[in-house]
Amino acid sequence: MTRENPGQFPFTRGIYSEMYKTRLWTMRQYAGFTTAEESNKRYKYLLDNGVSGLSVAFDLPTQIGYDSDHEMALGEVGKVGVPISTIEDLEILFKDIPLDSVSTSMTINATAGILLALYIVSAEKHNVAAEKLKGTIQNDILK
Repeated sequence: MTRENPGQFPFTRGIYSEMYKTRLWTMRQYAGFTTAEESNKRYKYLLDNGVSGLSVAFDLPTQIGYDSDHEMALGEVGKVGVPISTIEDLEILFKDIPLDSVSTSMTINATAGILLALYIVSAEKHNVAAEKLKGTIQNDILK
């Protein structure tokens, strides 16, 4: 049997050779408020108070791909997270947050590809190259 080492293929022992001896775990708090503006304020507060990454909570219409003004979204917009319908919403959500140094996790599932594309475009509009972005998306299509 071959001994596997951290930081080496097939990466079953982790992607970093020193793992968390030299790099601390990312600390996140799952958060998303009624609007992109309110969520942005919360993210800045969390970053100012010790978290090292963001975990975005999206509202149900965003999670299933409805715009906030769609009739099927009535009564659900902003209830369990932040509503995102446009690139402008995402730009407000991450305004003045250094996306090249903050790891972002998005629990979004079915619309993960769409939100990831919006995130990348938003970062590029703020002169942050896609290669500089860090984080994860959850894409469990059964949810």
